[in-house]
Amino acid sequence: MGGASSKSHLEITRMPPADPRSSPANSPVVVGYLAALVMTAAATVLAVSVDLGVTIPNLSLIFVVPVVIAGASFGLGPSLCSAILGALAYNFFLTEPRYSLAVSDPANVWAIALLFVVGLVVSSVAFTSGRRATDAASLRRQTTVLQGFSRDIVAADKPEAIVSLTSEALAGVFEVPAVVMLVTDDAVSVKQIVGAVELQDTELGAALQSLAAQTAARAGVYPAVTSRFDFWPVVTARGQSAVIGLAFDPAERPSKPEMLVDIVRVVLELALDRQLSPAGGNARSAG
Repeated sequence: MGGASSKSHLEITRMPPADPRSSPANSPVVVGYLAALVMTAAATVLAVSVDLGVTIPNLSLIFVVPVVIAGASFGLGPSLCSAILGALAYNFFLTEPRYSLAVSDPANVWAIALLFVVGLVVSSVAFTSGRRATDAASLRRQTTVLQGFSRDIVAADKPEAIVSLTSEALAGVFEVPAVVMLVTDDAVSVKQIVGAVELQDTELGAALQSLAAQTAARAGVYPAVTSRFDFWPVVTARGQSAVIGLAFDPAERPSKPEMLVDIVRVVLELALDRQLSPAGGNARSAG
């Protein structure tokens, strides 16, 4: 980055934002199923204890509680598991003959079946409600990040600052590693990575090819077969070229990331054009 060089090259790697998968709704699958098992076991102990002391109608509804909690906290799979375990536990511990899956009273068959159906319905409702709450929280977070990005980039007067703000905004919106590169004369002049990843040579080649072809390149799909990043080309009205990259987890890739990427891309284009405009240059010189 000395004065003799005609190009500047900036590469900064920062730690990624908090991993959204650490929240209860995104906990590992095994944890969700273990939680469903533990909650159903606790409900069984409570139901058996109550049944030993007093006779309460609709005691089976105790087993609905773990279904609701599992659906809201861990997803549909653990919730369905809790519904099945609850129906089996109610049959085994609370219907005659006790401690057997056999059912002597036909009325109990209907009670067990009804408990299972109620569990299925409640698990579906709880899962849907939890998903909507998670989506709403994610939308609020993304909106806040984009608002801050739009506000902060107005004050950015250097390519490095623009690239830095853009990469941080992308990482904040999607909560995955992000890279933004400015390309001059077919070479990367400014690059910033947010996230604990390094851009490989093959990924850099895929990014430049995406820019040359003016088409997005998805990770794992030609020409980005070995790339972990999805790339989007950016070309401003004044001819500045850039590439945006996001390293999604293949199992958790959003269905349409382009919608939010396009918002960031448009803001990036405007900021770069402003920085390259004569008015922008004069403002910087005066400063």
